[in-house]
Amino acid sequence: MSMFTIISYDIVDDKRRANVMKLLKGYGVRVQYSVFEAMLDAREFREINDRLRKLIDPTQDSVRCYRLDAIAAERTTIHGIGRLTTDPTHYMV
Repeated sequence: MSMFTIISYDIVDDKRRANVMKLLKGYGVRVQYSVFEAMLDAREFREINDRLRKLIDPTQDSVRCYRLDAIAAERTTIHGIGRLTTDPTHYMV
């Protein structure tokens, strides 16, 4: 079952930041400079976490992953432009 996932990051090094951004673009939609939204199942969530751990420096960088169930996602409020990203971000064929 896929869950709405918000991933935010604060990466010190430009190269590491670019690599994290490229990774996350493969899974979700960039909604702010360092924030992505995605619908991820359990396997994808484990995979992205494993890959993120390899990309960052845990002594300098921060990545936060928030998994929201359907009720929490429905309670999300957006002020200004944008909309909640609940459509699938990629398809398996």
